[in-house]
Amino acid sequence: MPPPSDQSNKTDQTGKNDSNDEISNQPVTSSPRKRARTTSVSSRGSVDHHAGGAEALRLAGSEPNTKQYDGGIVRKRTDIENYVLERESAAHEIAEALPKEITSIPKIDLFIPEALKDAIFVGHLVTDLDSVGGAIGAAALYGGKAALASEVNSETAFALEEWGVDKPRRIEDLLKENPDAKVCLVDHQQTSQMNPAINLDNVVGVIDHHALQSKTIVTDRPIYIDIRPWGSMSTIIAHTFLTHNRRPSTEVAGMLLCAILSDTLNLQGPTTTEWDRLMVAVLSEIAEVDDIQFLASQQFKAKSKELAGLSAHGLVHGDQKSFSFKTDNFVGDVGFAVVETTDDEVIIDRLDELLPEIVACKKEKELSALFLAVVNIVELKGTLLICGP
Repeated sequence: MPPPSDQSNKTDQTGKNDSNDEISNQPVTSSPRKRARTTSVSSRGSVDHHAGGAEALRLAGSEPNTKQYDGGIVRKRTDIENYVLERESAAHEIAEALPKEITSIPKIDLFIPEALKDAIFVGHLVTDLDSVGGAIGAAALYGGKAALASEVNSETAFALEEWGVDKPRRIEDLLKENPDAKVCLVDHQQTSQMNPAINLDNVVGVIDHHALQSKTIVTDRPIYIDIRPWGSMSTIIAHTFLTHNRRPSTEVAGMLLCAILSDTLNLQGPTTTEWDRLMVAVLSEIAEVDDIQFLASQQFKAKSKELAGLSAHGLVHGDQKSFSFKTDNFVGDVGFAVVETTDDEVIIDRLDELLPEIVACKKEKELSALFLAVVNIVELKGTLLICGP
């Protein structure tokens, strides 16, 4: 299924702009899906979600590519609204072609790796939304259980509540009940990011979108590997649902959708691909999302909310991964921590707290260097703090 051209028969409804201000300016309400449904447009005899762009079309202003609100306020459409509207026709065609029953079984079982059936799907330590959403999607696709490698963050908690999905159990608890359970790693493949409760001999698969670097797992036998250079691991799961002619449930589609938005920074991040954009449009159709911009804004607000109460230790250690390098000029471990927020100035103002904590963390973990990136997910800019050798 090649990616569709960006050309669309709805080019009069779309256009490029750099406006992402609605992420920080949208009012907080209970549910993006419920709010959007009350204002959705209808065509073809049923609700038409326009790949998540229905609300943007409903608010279309007199000028091209604008939205007009009550009181005469006019705004440009955001990039993500343009992205999904450009892919509306392809997304609708794909979603309509899928079986209506979410339990549909593929006709050719060869496409389903036997090793993944009944496996536990689990992401990396310091788990994020892509790890959790991807694990939930993979468990539904291949027939298994999703598990947590560590406690969820506020963004993941928002997505679970929004889509009515129960929080998965911890991998330690599941393995205590069944120590020999098969395990599939999702969103990682390095032993330094793997929960220590996992026995490497029981790993039967890896589904990931990261580069293969040092400390990548080594196994005694062949295992299932699906690694693609896309912006999100959940994009891989969504695409596999489609290639197997399987329709994910609304709840699973919603979790995958939020995970892709998270890992690609609202489809604005440098690793975003055409496949990520297409899957966001398709999943918006399946999950019945009419206002993709509102969903993204509420999700990123939830991500930033947790940061306000974190100590300097929590900020430096909260989303940190370590990488091992061995080259002609450098041998050592490097830590990389990320703080994603809608207000980076609040974090940068705490440099007097952060810098000593970075130094202490580097020494404690015996790292050669430690980086802390503070990323503004609205303005797409970052500040990098470095503690070198």
